Amino acid sequence: MSAALDLKPTVLMPWRKPLGLGVLLVAAALLLLLVGLAAGSEGFSLAWADEGELVWQIRAPRSLGALAAGALLGLAGALAQGLFRNPLADPYLLGSASGAGLGVVMVLAGGGVAGFGGLGGASLGLAAVSGLMRLGLVGAAFAGALAGVGLTLLLAGGAARPVRLLLCGVVVGVLMGAASDLLLMLSPEALRGRQAFLLGSTGFLGWDSVGLLVGALVAVLPLALRFARVLDALVLGEASAASLGLQLPRVRLLLVVVMALATGAAVSQAGLVAFVGLAAPHLVRRWVVVTHGALLSLSAAAGGVLLLAADLLARSVIAPQELPVGVLTALLGGVYLLVLLRRQSAPA
Repeated sequence: MSAALDLKPTVLMPWRKPLGLGVLLVAAALLLLLVGLAAGSEGFSLAWADEGELVWQIRAPRSLGALAAGALLGLAGALAQGLFRNPLADPYLLGSASGAGLGVVMVLAGGGVAGFGGLGGASLGLAAVSGLMRLGLVGAAFAGALAGVGLTLLLAGGAARPVRLLLCGVVVGVLMGAASDLLLMLSPEALRGRQAFLLGSTGFLGWDSVGLLVGALVAVLPLALRFARVLDALVLGEASAASLGLQLPRVRLLLVVVMALATGAAVSQAGLVAFVGLAAPHLVRRWVVVTHGALLSLSAAAGGVLLLAADLLARSVIAPQELPVGVLTALLGGVYLLVLLRRQSAPA
């Protein structure tokens, strides 16, 4: 009888239905954006008339950028988990993270370290980097992320075999990580810059970053939703999906490209923010049972809320100093997954 009750949709609360969850996430995003406008290094303040420049030139783009970057990571995570039919898949598994890290190290070791030497210090950091240097790092991270995924596809001979694709992604990650370490041995002064990139940061997102992130989200979300039914078909298995007339190798390749674009855009602006792409689809599936059409949109919304909430915590936990947002997402995401695994492994 308990099983029957579990399956009855009438027992679900409104916020446990897809539309209700979507409304809840939108409301949470708006509330967090409002809090983000008020959150400063000295606490919370609603005196926006006195802090107009600070609010609209620093807090507003930072909050909106965190929301958009988290949405891209949440979307990419949902795509990865649907594409590989693996709930532990995340946006970085095809070499995008190691490729982005290598791109950043190449720029830092190639002459940009002088203006970047204080990155991660108390008084210097990305704020001291010139616009040209910032653009170079962003471009290198984005190009490196795409190059990592491209090399993975090349070694795997395309996206026809998911297991081979995953293994090649692991190999590419190791190779690019080794190349990055080698460059750091030759230019150790680039270590602090690379470490700051690996920890992730939303503290230096400006209106240009917001434009790029929102543009990327507007571009990739419709493409992802277009292939939502393909992901639904893959749930039934390879043979069943192929029997429906789907060209799986071609569709997988397109989905990998969409995932790489979303991941590369987020990583290039905010660094390697951990666990958002992995946890956002998990949280959505924990509360609602939906097809991939709704799952992709809800995961994007959940990812944005998660990263924005982590950004607010990073600003306020040890104010007036800040924590790298990637550290918080890694800690909170790791604890969440450990609790989830413990509950699933507990005897009934």
